[in-house]
Amino acid sequence: MIVDLRSDTLTRPVADMLEAMFQAKVGDDVFGEDPEVNRLQTMTANMFGMEAGLFCPSGTMTNQIAIKINTQPMDEVICDKRSHVYLYEGGGMMFNSGVSVRLLDGHRGILSPEIISEGINPDDIHLPRTRLISLENTCNRGGGSFYTLPQIKEISILAKKEGLKLHLDGARVFNALVETRENPAEYGKYFDTISVCLSKGLGAPVGSILLGSAETIKAATKIRKVFGGGMRQAGYLAAAGIYALDNHIDRLKQDNLKAKIIETVMRQSYVIEEVIPVETNILIFKPQKKWKTDKELLIWLNERGIKASSIGNGYIRFVTHLDITEAMIDYTLTVIHSFAKA
Repeated sequence: MIVDLRSDTLTRPVADMLEAMFQAKVGDDVFGEDPEVNRLQTMTANMFGMEAGLFCPSGTMTNQIAIKINTQPMDEVICDKRSHVYLYEGGGMMFNSGVSVRLLDGHRGILSPEIISEGINPDDIHLPRTRLISLENTCNRGGGSFYTLPQIKEISILAKKEGLKLHLDGARVFNALVETRENPAEYGKYFDTISVCLSKGLGAPVGSILLGSAETIKAATKIRKVFGGGMRQAGYLAAAGIYALDNHIDRLKQDNLKAKIIETVMRQSYVIEEVIPVETNILIFKPQKKWKTDKELLIWLNERGIKASSIGNGYIRFVTHLDITEAMIDYTLTVIHSFAKA
């Protein structure tokens, strides 16, 4: 048995999603004429209480477009030091937007208004102008930790007070929402831009949506073109996104639960030094140093059919998702029980 826990990006379209893709009516999206893309953009914008949306190939692109349209060169972006926009987007903020970054240390990637306030620069010619706050929901390197709406509201109040823009990297935002049961339409009250990924736990093969005001999305469309993101007959992919939003949101609760089941067993194993508390579908743990390094354990797991990834400093990440069955979870638990015998 192969159990691939490296990422929820590994999900593959289910049969009904593929059928929706085959039945899609398409046009040229660069001309704004693809009906499926237009429907997906409007549908997602309405869900989050925003005016408009823009379909892009990836979450990296939606994040980078958002940073570009919310800043000017020599500005500074505030984000947690664990943020995807900083760690995993190839230095794109600096390359694409000419901005600097103020890295803050939140609790497992979650920033508070107090922490953010300390990172806002005064009006000084020697310093970059603080212009944008970027939050991540859920926080990948934080072990799937998430912001609640009350937390977001407090940060939004601070941003408006300081004249700052607020962006959400919502790569796994629905994994958070199925836990909090909050209304995504409330998000539109607080953020200037939101990125929503369709190709992780929601199970679509490709794509993310950037949300914002009509004016913002008009500007974003031009940046998408410059970034090479015009996908022409993209309705085949958009149809998968529509199916995912219609059918796969509530089932994310199952993915979160599977990660928590693994966490419970790991906490009972004396060869595991640390398990970061599981909140959604990401489980990060550290094996005892006297037993194996993270790289050695990855090899050991792979030999037994379990694929995982290292996030550095001895920590290993499991991510549960649509393609992980109950039988796979049972098998994973059996392998975990055998850690001590290895």
